[in-house]
Amino acid sequence: MRKRSASGNIAVGVFVLAALLVIIAFFSTSWLVSDHRITGAAFNRLGLWHHCFRSLPDPSDEYHRRFFAGCRWIYDPFTTGYDQIRGYLVPTFMILTQFFYTLAFIGVIVSAVGVLIFFLCCTPEEDRFIPLVFCLGIILVSSGISAAFATLIFGLYANQENWMPGHDNNFFGWSYGVAIASVFALIAAGVLFLAEARIQNRKKRYHEEAQRRFERNQETRT
Repeated sequence: MRKRSASGNIAVGVFVLAALLVIIAFFSTSWLVSDHRITGAAFNRLGLWHHCFRSLPDPSDEYHRRFFAGCRWIYDPFTTGYDQIRGYLVPTFMILTQFFYTLAFIGVIVSAVGVLIFFLCCTPEEDRFIPLVFCLGIILVSSGISAAFATLIFGLYANQENWMPGHDNNFFGWSYGVAIASVFALIAAGVLFLAEARIQNRKKRYHEEAQRRFERNQETRT
């Protein structure tokens, strides 16, 4: 009877780590942060979906009669004037970052279902086992590549001079570091699942060949 290899068992643990990292990075609010020592900074921190300001002047108002303070969801429908600066808050590179990291997040959710089936329900003796493991590997590697695009785009453009105020005092926060770590964890989990699929495929061919040899020997004896 074939069993899961060490590669498959380790892949489950690495996937759990990757899933935690993706979820934390996806929902946390510290991708870009302001130096906490700068008390008069207008900008505080931001994540993929939330912005926190101390006193951000309305960039569309040249007389600075309106300011935004506190933490808000990017698509907050309740704060007066917030929808008018959404183009400023979510430029093209930010939309691309959200898009690619959302793909990675969806990949993790889909993979979680497959990993549960892999771990709890499906054994290497079943015909669907190898296709399941192979699909898990492809999805996770693709999710890792998508997350890599997101972190690369954000890293290149997020701290540019003409976006968030206090450019010289802003830096990438811990959430961005978690997002980078998730790239490596996702790809590692995917590669381990692909290795498991290859190992089980080789075992399957070996067992089939052994069975054929046994049957031929039985026929020869009879």
